[in-house]
Amino acid sequence: MKDYTYLYRSELDPSADWQRSWDLLISAFDGSERVKCVFNKACATAKHWIVHNEYGFPQADIPDGSFVSNANDEAEFILEYADANLKNFDLTKSKICLDITGFMRPHMMFLIKYLVAGGLRKFDVIYSEPKQYTKREHTDFSDRAVTTVRQVIGFEGLNNNDTSNDVLIIGAGYESHLISEVADDKGRAEHVVIFGLPSLRADMYQQNRLRVHDASDSINSTATGRFFAPANDPFVAASVLSEIVSKREVLKPLTNLYLAPLATKAQALGFVIFYLSECQGRCISILYPFSPRYALGATQGISRVWVYSIEI
Repeated sequence: MKDYTYLYRSELDPSADWQRSWDLLISAFDGSERVKCVFNKACATAKHWIVHNEYGFPQADIPDGSFVSNANDEAEFILEYADANLKNFDLTKSKICLDITGFMRPHMMFLIKYLVAGGLRKFDVIYSEPKQYTKREHTDFSDRAVTTVRQVIGFEGLNNNDTSNDVLIIGAGYESHLISEVADDKGRAEHVVIFGLPSLRADMYQQNRLRVHDASDSINSTATGRFFAPANDPFVAASVLSEIVSKREVLKPLTNLYLAPLATKAQALGFVIFYLSECQGRCISILYPFSPRYALGATQGISRVWVYSIEI
């Protein structure tokens, strides 16, 4: 069991000038106030917008100079971006910051994996909290039509034919249909659910529980399979994952472990940190339910801005 809470996080005031600076800021444009605020206020020698096709922006709404691509998956997308934009950066020396707020989770995961493989060991990650989700517990961030549930490229584990002690750990977010899709895909595994508590706002935890309840027919979890990690702290989330896995392996070796980060981007970052630190080369993989379209205007305003200092 590993404790990741030694890693440092700090808060930036969205209404004040920021003193921190980087060589490069990479952000995914989603049109929200919180993403545009960070991009405008961050002090960086170079700033890159990337635009996911899944948002369906008309060309006129895409910022000038943005990276766009018709790539078929997260790996192709990030590799194309890197080939066009990262050749002049020494990843072993550059000060890089990722604003993950607007990223598709699989693309965010593969980008971090790519940067770490290229020699990046220390970098900063920004996540900005919204003031509110537009439709509260009824907010959907993706299309209801899930085309496939598959492993995120770069986070595929070894395959164990023995499935007698398979476990699926779900970081539960607002979208009950995504929780159901992943749970149904690994219906024979033991299901463990991580709730975001403390939540981003006081009422969001109850909203989260309501959405998870909507997926309860698919989840074969008991009270002992429920855990909590702050919705805005990836380091605690990584520590909770490490604790869950370590304690279960003491009782009985896991056959296959599946991780499904469906909650906030900050909590999903915790899944990435845990995976890159403890899971590579094992029968552990990250799963994600892929949709063809993702919603715009799902959040309102900007509340707090967090900077996480990552060391892999």
